[in-house]
Amino acid sequence: MTKKLVVTILAAALFSACNHSTQTSEEKRIDEKVDSVMRLMTIDEKIGQMVLYTSDWDVTGPSLKKGYIDEIRKGNCGNIFNAHTAAYTRKLQKIAVEESRLGIPLLFGYDVIHGHKTIFPISLGESASWDLAAIEKSARVSATEAAASGINWTFAPMCDISVEPRWGRVSEGAGEDPYLGSKIAAARVHGFQGDNLGDTLTILACVKHFAAYGAPTAGRDYNTVDMSERVFLDTYLPPYKAAIDAGAMSVMSSFNEYDGVPATGSHYLLTDILRKKLGFKGFVVTDYTSINEMVNHGVVANEKEAGIMAAKAGVDMDMQGEVYFKYMKKALEDGLIPMKVVNDAVNRILHVKFMLGLFKDPYLYCNEAREKREVYSPAHLDASYDVAKKSMVLLKNANHVLPLKKGEKIAVIGELATSTRDLLGSWKAAGDWNFMKSILDEIKTYNGDANVIYAEGCKKEGEDRGGFPAALAAARKADKIVMVIGESCEWSGEASSRTNINVPGVQTELLEKLKALNKPIVVVLMNGRPLVLTKENELADAMLEAWFPGTMGGKAITHVLFGEYNPSGKLTMTFPRALGQVPIFYYEKNTGRPIYLANPKYKSRYIDCPNDPLFPFGYGLSYTTFAYSDIKLSTTELTAEGELKASVNVTNTGNVAGEEVVQCYVRDLVGSVTRPVKELKGFEKVALKVGESKVVTFTIKPAMLAFHRADMTYGTEPGDFKLFIGGNSRDVKEVGFKLKE
Repeated sequence: MTKKLVVTILAAALFSACNHSTQTSEEKRIDEKVDSVMRLMTIDEKIGQMVLYTSDWDVTGPSLKKGYIDEIRKGNCGNIFNAHTAAYTRKLQKIAVEESRLGIPLLFGYDVIHGHKTIFPISLGESASWDLAAIEKSARVSATEAAASGINWTFAPMCDISVEPRWGRVSEGAGEDPYLGSKIAAARVHGFQGDNLGDTLTILACVKHFAAYGAPTAGRDYNTVDMSERVFLDTYLPPYKAAIDAGAMSVMSSFNEYDGVPATGSHYLLTDILRKKLGFKGFVVTDYTSINEMVNHGVVANEKEAGIMAAKAGVDMDMQGEVYFKYMKKALEDGLIPMKVVNDAVNRILHVKFMLGLFKDPYLYCNEAREKREVYSPAHLDASYDVAKKSMVLLKNANHVLPLKKGEKIAVIGELATSTRDLLGSWKAAGDWNFMKSILDEIKTYNGDANVIYAEGCKKEGEDRGGFPAALAAARKADKIVMVIGESCEWSGEASSRTNINVPGVQTELLEKLKALNKPIVVVLMNGRPLVLTKENELADAMLEAWFPGTMGGKAITHVLFGEYNPSGKLTMTFPRALGQVPIFYYEKNTGRPIYLANPKYKSRYIDCPNDPLFPFGYGLSYTTFAYSDIKLSTTELTAEGELKASVNVTNTGNVAGEEVVQCYVRDLVGSVTRPVKELKGFEKVALKVGESKVVTFTIKPAMLAFHRADMTYGTEPGDFKLFIGGNSRDVKEVGFKLKE
């Protein structure tokens, strides 16, 4: 069959399908188009759609590994990742569309995690804003820039709940809470995908890592995950579900095993849960070579068996491993995989390509003029600045050391104060740290060069104390000290687990020496995970958690320090007092011997440390203060078909305007299985002027109180509950109510 004939048949099929547009749904129209394409495809071409290869961009510049161009031309590779810019992706797309037999367009994926060129705070930092609209806008800006740079697919959002700060990838998620994590997952999916995947300002989202990747044993990346089905369904599954319900059309399988089976080969996870229980209709892609790695897990003897297991489990696309490319056709011929498995996978992949508009215009995402217009646009930089300032959490502010006053003599100490690379954090995508200004540069711009003295003092890592004298000399000349400390950006993210979560090197030792000068000290933290800050908290007068705040991070930190913005962020992961408390999280369960028993010894406690954390989930201070009234309930008895409204009056009792994240928690006092001591059920961020009050009301419905009961059915149980409202998970007002049958 000639290329011209193929194009004619394909065009006729598409025209025919479009003529039925007034009679069928959009989904059915796409299915008809997909069917018409699949009827023309050979087995090799079908397998090619199930193959995803990486570009060498991040290693050698804009090029493909040897041989990949030929595979695209032959129709044996339908998808590429780590390729970007409109010009480069157009070049590759042209080969697929104009030189392959059927001209099926390529899908281009990239790790646009918290920005493409304009970088936003790391995802954990974004979550600390508790601002769903800002988080969605962050994803929308990221999608707009990525789409303008030839990308139509991102490997985000990461929906993994984690209570394990040793695990480096907590930086990429939304923290420890399934309710907040679900809200953020949905916001990010909608930000990436919008209401129409065919819009040139949107890209395909990918829900990852399915499933339970955030609970590795010992906090070590890629390690075994072992949990009960109940914990998985009630705590870890909800954010994935929320992202899928929001319309995500791709899901990435995770590296870990679950219940003794690697996720990439788990029929339970990828078919029973993902497709049957959650109703997912898109395609599943593996994480990088995770099919191959099932051999190391020890559930298959070789890569051929691994490919068969993955395909039967529900994996549609093989990322980089070449297992499907090498072994799928022979497995089909030998009857080891039903042809239906391949057809279903290809159908799902092509369906998404049609949704993205790639068959209508393969070069939809390859507009160089749009790329120049959108990348680093003023509006995008403003959005990055806005999210960065909202993500910062004021952990301490003794004696109102902050905000700083313009014109004060400020000593700025620390290597991180001058590092633009670290501001971007892990998964920086195409972000350019040479484009940015450092924290030191921004403080000088704001406060004047003459009022800022800088000394590095020490590196962020290592034992070199040679810079201590210069730092102390600089501090003696200043009114206040701003020390920027924390981790390297490379110390969080994938494959960056830690056995301790202290501030690295001799940074804290220098802080201790600066403290001896008896001058006010402000610590600015840059990190991708909760750290043990017990000593730093004792030494510093004020601490600002800035995370890795992105392209506009230097400006955002400066403006928060000087009071141009009143910090409003709240922690989404618990900060422990000591590593030995890990894992520590707010929704723990009671024990038979809880800490509040009068018995001084025989209860669940440590002998060398309190049970409670240094900073609890939901915690964050402001330059103002807020007072909460007692809770008022619309009723104390919630019926099966009814609802309960819980209200508090929140008042700004300080001297400046500010924002407060009002949080609502519930506890089920008696259940057929043990229940957490608190569960987040609602939150609202309110802005209040000095002296202003606002009534904040939360609506509780029975469905919000459901869980997997003793018999593993999902639903509610009547009985007594407590409801809590406050500014964090620890400092709350409380009241009781009943759920009636």
